Amino acid sequence: MERKADESTAGSDAPPFRRLPAVHAVLGDARLAEVAARLGHETVVAAVRSAIDDARDGLRAGRIVASSSEELAARAMTILEAARPALRPAINATGILLHTGLGRSPMAEEAIAAVAALARGYCNLELDLHDGERGRRTTGVARLLRDLTGAAAATVVNNNAGATMLALRALGAAAPAADRPREVIVSRGQLVEIGGSFRLPEIFEAAGVKLREVGTTNRTRLDDYARAIGPATAAILRVHPSNFRIVGFTEQPALADLAGLARAHGLPLIDDIGSGALGPGMPPGIAGEPTAAEGIAAGADLVLFSGDKLLGGPQCGILVGTAAAIRKVEGEPLMRALRVDKMTLAALEATLALIADPARAATRIPLWRMLGADLAAIRRRAEDLAAILRGELGLDASVVDAESYLGGGSVPISPIESSAVRVGPPFPAAHPSESSWARALRLGEPAVVPRVSRGAVLFDVRTVAEDEEPRLLDAIRRSCHDQGAEHDPSEGTDPSPRAS
Repeated sequence: MERKADESTAGSDAPPFRRLPAVHAVLGDARLAEVAARLGHETVVAAVRSAIDDARDGLRAGRIVASSSEELAARAMTILEAARPALRPAINATGILLHTGLGRSPMAEEAIAAVAALARGYCNLELDLHDGERGRRTTGVARLLRDLTGAAAATVVNNNAGATMLALRALGAAAPAADRPREVIVSRGQLVEIGGSFRLPEIFEAAGVKLREVGTTNRTRLDDYARAIGPATAAILRVHPSNFRIVGFTEQPALADLAGLARAHGLPLIDDIGSGALGPGMPPGIAGEPTAAEGIAAGADLVLFSGDKLLGGPQCGILVGTAAAIRKVEGEPLMRALRVDKMTLAALEATLALIADPARAATRIPLWRMLGADLAAIRRRAEDLAAILRGELGLDASVVDAESYLGGGSVPISPIESSAVRVGPPFPAAHPSESSWARALRLGEPAVVPRVSRGAVLFDVRTVAEDEEPRLLDAIRRSCHDQGAEHDPSEGTDPSPRAS
């Protein structure tokens, strides 16, 4: 219970700190009541007591401090804001479906339920329930991946960069010829850099194999690969440039021809397709991307791809291929360092189970649902949102044609038609510019990440789930009434969709 001194309403001759309001008086603030419903009563009480203690210390030191119930409630809100988790849910209104900064693909409810079920307690992660002996943690997902791609075997690691490194080590870093390291051949036009300035040559170096570049940036022929094969050659690698395109005077050999060349020389072929389309129509609406099923059918020994891009599942790296190649990968000592946990496996297995029925996956996997969303329906949702922003909040809101992007280093030059709500100046009274308002939205509860473009704030409806719309509106309302916002002149515009 709060001490009697804190509850005192002593006269002006009492020490100033004894005139501070009681805890229960500060808790009556409507803002704190709302936060208490989310974070719990005791959490809010602790923040209020901390705010009062700060004020008491300031008064004792002779400083002029905020001391009214309203001011202390605002201080408690600041304390609670600073204590919020670093990772928080956000509403993606950027139009970038696989926004790397926002965690890429949201997962299906079935995947979320599978994670929750296994996270609550123990599970048979590495236990065969039939015979009570130790089992393989990837058994369930491997079966589904074999069925979906036609591969003889499959395994999973933490991400696709890890899958690439592991494949290079397992198939490329065998006993060296003479005193030289083994070489893996790759086209010069496929030496990609993925996010975070992580470059393919650096992966080669970390894997302990030598990069042998062939061809030119725009043209590499089968004969270039053939001439590069020698005693030190360990493997051939094809990398799909999923985050950029070279157009014009270009040439690359077909994967089946590369596979034939590799077989003729007794070499393994690794096909890194990156984004992770499993097969035709998986996901819908994506054309021109290589698929895992096509790579296996063409004769690749290993096909590598991400689980959190076109697959629409959790972050992981997936390897499918021949039984011999997968055995080498799983026998590599680095495999233990890169393996995935029970929650990733649960989410991936649930996602793959949905994909086994593509029609169901198209409505259940959020990424697939966003890709297949009807443009007219998106337009209607945008018009409804704009009408509320105009009528209720008095904002200059209109509906504009927009271009969404897949993002996440996938399909970089194919915009997706969409509709966005454009809010132009004047912005809410608390926010002098579009950047100031966008910042307030990002810092709100829930966090809302819009796009800032040409003096306006845009909310692209394609990446906002229908069940998120009430929370989006509440967040916009709160930002309009937030008088405590500060404008940060260093705030620039949000990154271009193409850069994300």
